[in-house]
Amino acid sequence: MVSPGPPPAYRLLGGRIPYVDGPLKVTGRAEYTDDLRRPGMLVGRLLRSPWAHARIRSVDLRAAREIPGVVAVLTGDKYPTPFGVLPITHDETAIAVERARYIGDIVAAVAAVDEATAERALAAIRFDVEPLREHSDPRVGVDPVTDPIHARGLRGSNVQKEVLQNFGDVDGAFAHAAHTVRVQGRFSGVTHAFTEPLVTIAEATPDGRLTVTSATQVPHYLHRALSEVLGIPMHRIRVVKPEVGGGFGGKSDPLPHEIACAALALETGRPVRMLLDREDVFYTNHGRHPTENDVRIAADRDGQLLAYDIRALIEGGAWSSFGTVTTYYNGVLAMGPYRVDNFRYHGRRVYTNRPPSGAMRAHGGTNLRYSIEVGLDELAERIGIDPFDLRVRNALAPNSTTVNQFRITSTSFLRCLEAVRRASEWDAVRPRLPYGEGIGLGCGFYISGSNSPIHFAPDIPQSTVHLKVDMDGGIAVHSMQADIGQGSNTLLAAIVAEVLGVDLERVHVQRVDSDVSPIDLGSYSSRVTFMMGNAARQAAERLRDTLVRAAAELLACSPGEVRVGHERFETSSPSERSVPFLDALHAAMRTEGALTASGAYRSPKMGGSYKGARAGTAPAYSFAAYVARAGVDPETGEVSVRKVWAAFDCGRPLNRLAVEGQIEGSIHMGLGQLLGESMNYRGARLMNPALLDYKILTPAQMPEVEVLLVGEDDPEGPFGAKEAGEGPLVATLPAVANAIYDAVGVRCYELPVTPDRLERGIARRRTEHRSWKGVG
Repeated sequence: MVSPGPPPAYRLLGGRIPYVDGPLKVTGRAEYTDDLRRPGMLVGRLLRSPWAHARIRSVDLRAAREIPGVVAVLTGDKYPTPFGVLPITHDETAIAVERARYIGDIVAAVAAVDEATAERALAAIRFDVEPLREHSDPRVGVDPVTDPIHARGLRGSNVQKEVLQNFGDVDGAFAHAAHTVRVQGRFSGVTHAFTEPLVTIAEATPDGRLTVTSATQVPHYLHRALSEVLGIPMHRIRVVKPEVGGGFGGKSDPLPHEIACAALALETGRPVRMLLDREDVFYTNHGRHPTENDVRIAADRDGQLLAYDIRALIEGGAWSSFGTVTTYYNGVLAMGPYRVDNFRYHGRRVYTNRPPSGAMRAHGGTNLRYSIEVGLDELAERIGIDPFDLRVRNALAPNSTTVNQFRITSTSFLRCLEAVRRASEWDAVRPRLPYGEGIGLGCGFYISGSNSPIHFAPDIPQSTVHLKVDMDGGIAVHSMQADIGQGSNTLLAAIVAEVLGVDLERVHVQRVDSDVSPIDLGSYSSRVTFMMGNAARQAAERLRDTLVRAAAELLACSPGEVRVGHERFETSSPSERSVPFLDALHAAMRTEGALTASGAYRSPKMGGSYKGARAGTAPAYSFAAYVARAGVDPETGEVSVRKVWAAFDCGRPLNRLAVEGQIEGSIHMGLGQLLGESMNYRGARLMNPALLDYKILTPAQMPEVEVLLVGEDDPEGPFGAKEAGEGPLVATLPAVANAIYDAVGVRCYELPVTPDRLERGIARRRTEHRSWKGVG
């Protein structure tokens, strides 16, 4: 169920626009990397470490190389240059160099004529290793250790990143607080479980070029990493991104298998295809970090928030990945949607001998937001006020600045609270629910793109869009933004069509290809709508101005008298004369031939001057308020989520169909983390690297969802839009957790909330003779 929304102010934008790639996908004609074939293509396979931590003394490849049909066998010594998605943390290698750092680390790669031959070659490789101490507990890793996983660990420990921030007088605020609460949250690691496994095809051709086609969210970052590791100039490398079957952050790093596949292509001179099976994907991981956080909240007697004091211990696995950013986000994203004038954070991310964690949808913000929102409900209960009233009292104001100097432009958070309170009939329903039935509120806040361009100076655009239109009237759009199923290609086409007044069918978004696509940093940090959207709008407006001048000549009037109509240009004079789009196009082409235009987006300078000030800064932020209705079987601990009302502020929703889909998908993913998903370990060994054992929410467990889009236009977003890709997830988990508490009186501080954990909590209440709603 979705809200009808206001009448659209634009011809296309603001409506429900079917995806331009929908017909190809539903008919099976869309091309994914695994659908592609090249003549003479070899099969690439990876050998993964059975050791959690070991020094590699020597490797014997002779038997593997002698197997008929084996064309290349590689170890890490050939391409030892480290890489990573962040320039300050290059600590990952395509194939292990000198030591293996987790069970699943790549220790060799093979290219052969077929899969069976490649597997025989992997089995024939012999290693001489020295086992090293296994590090699987991040609590131990914060102290100096012998044989740390990486030499770059801080102070001889396994700490990869430490963040210390302090604003205001936190101790003073707690000393004078009328109420304080403390939530100590524990969160298992979860993985993305995207539909399409990781897959790459690489081909080195006799002209000295390397082409890499891969299922990636970050074509530009992959391009850079290939150049760095392989020692080839970027202009001799071509990166192509076909359709991608889901990413959620799991394809937002340049990944070792991509570089290993390219290295095999260079070694053999033939195309190599490397398709990872599901177990390989689990070992590659880069999913949500296992985390322990300790969140203390102080408030006055009326419920005004005074201070946060937050600590986080984050397990990073074997590599840095996005971990530096995640470490900051586990603290600084506490800065919304409420105003808090005193803030302290101590976060540490620790290497372990486990698969690397990285960026997963709303990374850094999800676990933090859970503990804050559960804590706020506990605070409201102690004060004796409604959870909605507490949040209304503390809402961030528009056009304000947080204590750590985040710039808040638009916020419709109060409208979100009002809309979801009314739609869920909270005030009437909550007092009447019986034992075992509950209703809960959770709120959210997330960035619309990272302000930091990571690899670039601030004055270089983070997103660029090129347009080309020729005599046939078709408009080709080139951009390196990565559509991973979220519908950004559709939005890109719709923005261009809206500005130029043409039918959507005229606009053709071209496949991402580094040879012809201008730089865009990719699909992560909810950046695409805001940054690509602004770049696309600028490019289309520049092309429109050229066409308007040509139309003015045909209409014998000034350009200021010409307006864009539907597939035509019109005058605003009483005669209301017009010329068709194609006539204006051909007139404009008389001097220049095919028309081109370019648009770019640069994030404005923002943030303070202290260390880490840019982390969490964004040109805009999304806001959310969700209410969940849930039932709990007190005998078994089974949770059934009945309905979720989701009020979300993404500014103006440019494609309501896509935004509603993103919100529904986010709720499904959030419920999975809350109710069952967990990467389970015995020491350093992952025990459930398969979808049979890793429990994703089933369709039958998905509740009814009512989407309420209530945002006002953002002043800097394209046509007023903000993000709706990651922010819709974070409010889901605490809303349901607070509904569970309302149902049976058990606060859930450890995720996932499995039936056995919840049943034990219910039993504990009974043992302590604490009744709830008159029961127990």
